[in-house]
Amino acid sequence: MALSPYQQLEQEFRRLHAFRGAASVLRWDAAVMMPRGSADLRGEQLAAIEMETHSLVTSPRVSRLLDRAEANAQGLEAWQIANLREMRRERDHAIATPQNLVSRLAKATSRAEIKWIEARQKSDFALFAPHLEEVVALIRDKAALLGKALNLSPYDALVDEFSPGLRVAEIDSVFTTVGRRLPGLIHEAIDLQAKRPLLEITGRFAPAKQRQLATELMKTLGFQFEHGRLDESEHPFTGGVPGDIRITTRFSSNDVLTGLMGVLHEAGHALYDNALPEAWRGQPVGRDAGMAVQESQSLLLEMLICRNRPFLRYLKPLLEKTFGVAGPEWEVENLYRLLTRVRRSLIRVDADEVTYPVHIVLRYELENELLSGELKVKDLPEAWNTRIEDRLGVRPANDAEGCLQDVHWAVGSFGYFPSYAIGAVIAGQLYERLRAERPELDQEIAAGQFSGLFDWLRENVHAVGASLSTPDLIMNATGKPLSAAAWLRYVEAKYLEE
Repeated sequence: MALSPYQQLEQEFRRLHAFRGAASVLRWDAAVMMPRGSADLRGEQLAAIEMETHSLVTSPRVSRLLDRAEANAQGLEAWQIANLREMRRERDHAIATPQNLVSRLAKATSRAEIKWIEARQKSDFALFAPHLEEVVALIRDKAALLGKALNLSPYDALVDEFSPGLRVAEIDSVFTTVGRRLPGLIHEAIDLQAKRPLLEITGRFAPAKQRQLATELMKTLGFQFEHGRLDESEHPFTGGVPGDIRITTRFSSNDVLTGLMGVLHEAGHALYDNALPEAWRGQPVGRDAGMAVQESQSLLLEMLICRNRPFLRYLKPLLEKTFGVAGPEWEVENLYRLLTRVRRSLIRVDADEVTYPVHIVLRYELENELLSGELKVKDLPEAWNTRIEDRLGVRPANDAEGCLQDVHWAVGSFGYFPSYAIGAVIAGQLYERLRAERPELDQEIAAGQFSGLFDWLRENVHAVGASLSTPDLIMNATGKPLSAAAWLRYVEAKYLEE
């Protein structure tokens, strides 16, 4: 029996998913294992895959099948209708970008990522600058083409690639609301915490033991090591595809908590990925709902769940057993104060919940100015240093502490940064609704029982896949549109606690 146009499309997009999975593993390998001298070769490999996937999704055959499937959509299930919509969306995004631009971007970002690693290690922005200039020029071209094709502003078009349906107007509204409250909140929280002295944790903690504890926690949370890995890289990330998830982190022998929290953050991503509807796997609708929602899952787990007293009551005996430690600095209340300490600091990935949005708004502004041409690449370090000093009162001593700390621009991910702060806001909305519907949550977490948490997330977030846009998913899960109100209530209650 001949396949329908829709069934033929499913076959084509399953191939597309396979190519993208291969590319993701190649990028993981580049960050974790690949010899640095192989960067150009890896760039050629990734460019070849990018061109193949671009050719597939922009082919006349796929366009014809889409037209026919949409004209004969009666009888399709609701998820298949949503899948058709996502197929069309992918095709529209891809067809707006010429194949030669796709190839040039793949090669340029591969080279830039390797130079970023070298420049970061040497704290020398000049090594990276010409490569970033090339990436910025190419992304500027891509944004203009996408915006014209999709009837969006260039930057909205880039944001839409990462968080479907999210627009600059919504981002600006959230950032304005948060920005009005943050300066005072940061000051109040720091003053309040100064009245509560804490004990620092000192000593040496073998990375191997840190990894052992991280692995144990990941298993308890539900991570399946038969379908995934934990490794180390310069910049923590989650890669791979559902069924083959790759987590990376960084461990420091004199800091037992930062590496662990990094793993829990990435585990939030991984557990979301692996809980996406298996029946939809390999199809556009079976992907996540975008990076803002992705970040909501990682931040909810790390910040709202794991940097809280119930989880620390569960974690404390595991720390004592793994590292052979004891004493007042390992008591739950001291661990809580350490993990919720508000500090005006330089590094985004180590920032606390209250100052974190400041780091994101800085990047949001700078990448907009880079793309518009208002800010030249050569002037980025000074612009970065001046603005972070103005907002947090700290100034980077070198480029590694400043504009070289993130890999995103090296790999062409412009429009990604807003998803971190929007993700935090979404996490606050989800958490407020979750706690209202599951009042026993704290008791479950303290006992090391996470099924209730993830059952709720699966039902309200994970099972949706990409069938809803970012704004629609938020409304569906919480009953309210995207708003900073719940997040502000959460941080004020947590950080201004008397």
